Amino acid sequence: MNHRVLKQVILEQIEIIQNAEIIDREYDFEKNINYILVGLRRAGKSTLLYKIARELVESGCDWSQIIYINFEDDRLLGFSKNDFNDIVETAYELTDEKEIYYFFDEIQLIDGWEHFARRMADQKKHVYITGSNAKMLSSEMEKVLGGRYLSKMIMSFSLSESLEYKKIPHDEKALLTSSKLAKIRKGCQEYIMNGGFPEAQLLNQKREYVKSVYEKVLLGDIVERESVKNKMALRLMIKKIAETVMHEISFNTLAANVKAAGIKTSTDSMIEYVSYAENAYLLFRNRNYVFKFAEKEGTPRFYFYDNGLLSLFLVDKPSALLENAVAVYLKRRYGEEVYYFKSNQTGIDIDFYLPEKNCAIQVAYSLAEAEERETRSLISFAQKTKGVKRLMIVTQEEESTIIKDGLTIEVIPVYKLLLGTEIQ
Repeated sequence: MNHRVLKQVILEQIEIIQNAEIIDREYDFEKNINYILVGLRRAGKSTLLYKIARELVESGCDWSQIIYINFEDDRLLGFSKNDFNDIVETAYELTDEKEIYYFFDEIQLIDGWEHFARRMADQKKHVYITGSNAKMLSSEMEKVLGGRYLSKMIMSFSLSESLEYKKIPHDEKALLTSSKLAKIRKGCQEYIMNGGFPEAQLLNQKREYVKSVYEKVLLGDIVERESVKNKMALRLMIKKIAETVMHEISFNTLAANVKAAGIKTSTDSMIEYVSYAENAYLLFRNRNYVFKFAEKEGTPRFYFYDNGLLSLFLVDKPSALLENAVAVYLKRRYGEEVYYFKSNQTGIDIDFYLPEKNCAIQVAYSLAEAEERETRSLISFAQKTKGVKRLMIVTQEEESTIIKDGLTIEVIPVYKLLLGTEIQ
């Protein structure tokens, strides 16, 4: 790789980092540890690297020690794994300092990157990596990297981060002040409708921005990267999944729904396409706790990593957006330890079950017509499931306590949950 081009890329990137607006996020990083940050595009991974780079300079590093390469830069087209060492050579041409800090953005675009990353770690280099593909955290990749990097999944803004960015106070005092609480509620509704992409928060045309991110993920991270030939089947599958948020769906049903629209596909293709969408951090799944492993995988409930993405497909479906926001919050806090619980035998249907927290959660836009159904499911679940300690119903606005059959059910508005209600 031409060293002059690499120098130009690095030096221009330094200017970008110096001038970037840095947003405080709810992520912490240990010093002198190599990291891999993964997650959905435009969720803020690059900005976190910018923050780390600027903190290094503030602590005494020279900018010449910061080597930042964004592999989406069009000047790096044709870059291959054989060119990685040119980055190291170029770094030594730019600085005489012993300590150099390497930042590799969207490195998954280069096949074979993991071998270079391991070599850098073995040589005790300081390396920070971002990527938009879950394969970077696969067991195969872990074998190659051999535990030399700590991984963090970066998600788009939480409600707290969104309010912070918009300068809307949301501390305990604000929650007790009527005028400030009104702004918090309004900010929460905007968040549920438009999602948490950092760059979209203050835009007037949020939907257009989110749509551009979706197309980039769909066409770049999925169609191009995975060589998908049946683009229409992929598009229609994602639309059908959006329409079934809140409900489980089998891959057979997905295939049938796509075929019903006149598009050729198969169950195997649906399984494959869903895995691509999950790898690109477009979708994630919740599994049924009561099923055996094979059934858990076969009939999941799907959610979108950002509400703005789901909103692209829905018209006047506030209940689905509300439940997706809760799912994203629980995913952020509890990772893979979140399930739904549905038993045909007992008739119990619980939206979210956290077995490690002994907590069951129902989501209802309003209890005006749903209170009997939601409370009946929770009470039946608690009576038949050992150890359940906490029962909750998350609503759009309502807040109360329901005591029935000796059990207490907390009814809380969604903004309180999303702002960090601790589930003990």
